[in-house]
Amino acid sequence: MHVRRIVPDISSERLDESREFYSGFLGLDMAMDLGWIMTFVSPANPTAQVIVLSNSNDESASVAPDITVEVADVDAAHAQAVLRGLQIAYPLTDEPWGVRRFFVTDPNGVVVNLMCHRSSATSGP
Repeated sequence: MHVRRIVPDISSERLDESREFYSGFLGLDMAMDLGWIMTFVSPANPTAQVIVLSNSNDESASVAPDITVEVADVDAAHAQAVLRGLQIAYPLTDEPWGVRRFFVTDPNGVVVNLMCHRSSATSGP
């Protein structure tokens, strides 16, 4: 599996304070802000990122991910997870904000969001 980046996901209901902390204090750039999810990126290293999300506004997910792993081929990752009998916590889905993703639970109960941007997907719609 080709992993492109791994990003911590922080669940928060304090999005304004988080924006100030990650942008104002740490100096990270805002790469995405959908109102309920924000991605902050290091200006010097674009793979160094932090995601802050409020699950109260994410109607697509019934469980919050703990980390996000961007892969080159999310369909192949999903097929491998199913083949291994891993617990799928959220089905393989094309999201309206341009990603294809699914959640899988690791042996420690950590929910991992495996995703790729649909424009870079190697298979699937």
